[in-house]
Amino acid sequence: MDGKKIRVLIVDDSAVVRQTLKEILSADPEIEVIATAGDPFVAAERIREEVPDVITLDIEMPRMDGLTFLKKIMSQHPIPVVICSSLADEGTQSAFKALEYGAVDIITKPKMGTKQFIEEASVTICGAVKAAAQATLRPLRASQTVEPKLTADAILAPASSAMVETTEKIVAIGASTGGTEALKALLEALPADTPGIVIVQHMPELFTRAFADRLDSLCAITVKEAETNDSVIRGRALIAPGNHHMLLKRSGARYYVEIKDGPLVCRHRPSVDVLFRSASRYAGSNAVGVILTGMGDDGARGMLEMKQAGAKTIAQDEATSVVFGMPKEAIKLGGIDKVLPLQNIAETMLFYAR
Repeated sequence: MDGKKIRVLIVDDSAVVRQTLKEILSADPEIEVIATAGDPFVAAERIREEVPDVITLDIEMPRMDGLTFLKKIMSQHPIPVVICSSLADEGTQSAFKALEYGAVDIITKPKMGTKQFIEEASVTICGAVKAAAQATLRPLRASQTVEPKLTADAILAPASSAMVETTEKIVAIGASTGGTEALKALLEALPADTPGIVIVQHMPELFTRAFADRLDSLCAITVKEAETNDSVIRGRALIAPGNHHMLLKRSGARYYVEIKDGPLVCRHRPSVDVLFRSASRYAGSNAVGVILTGMGDDGARGMLEMKQAGAKTIAQDEATSVVFGMPKEAIKLGGIDKVLPLQNIAETMLFYAR
């Protein structure tokens, strides 16, 4: 790197690991450890003082886990990150998720061992840091200007290869103006063993948690504000947190959600289109799509994609909608199998999901 040392920030909750890594990296003439941090909050302070060329990052930490911090880094200030974790031993989901989120490499934490073991660990660790310093990062950049007609491609990564077959059904629901009461009526009508549900309701940040808690107290199913990696399982509905997009993902036969920052899509964050398009991609014919009352056309294109992928789709009718914008646009595009009054949606949705 043109004679300049590679400046590294070490983030790990273990003082022993921080010290060991610092010794290993500092012993390399091409590397300089500019700071260490016991958790992501301290790390953020260090980055404000001086931006490192590379960050080594533990996954399991108090206050904020490494994956959450990694996502923040990649969305706000992309810096090459090397995951340094005991979890990497098992090649776990977390480690692979870190790569998905933009980490450049994964190394195993240095353990105390023979001189040869430490020497080998040094080569691996220093090599990973040097490689990371050369890495070209291509993060999903949030648009600085409000792009009113951005499509869900801005949030969704390209489709991955074919996945393990599953027959587990999921339901994706989108709603806007008038949707809070419509969702309440719909969810209250569902039995405790209803297939897993993912919901985008246009609503400001901080309100979605209270809304989820309210529904949870009224319904037979569990309702919660979604967090990344929450499983989509029977008897549970996950509501996208305000000001964040929510995607349905699948690992093997397990469905889970990912919460993402990003630009407004169809003028909204969260966007129904983003959720529906992720459902078409990861659930296909195992999905049921429901579009409820709301202003605008968010969800219409995603609903059509769901239908084209083999999903069954339902729109709330004009008579029971507070605003017939979103259902109307989805119907107009040809993405709807059935148009129903609100009180009939639960029954048909469950029939489709059997």
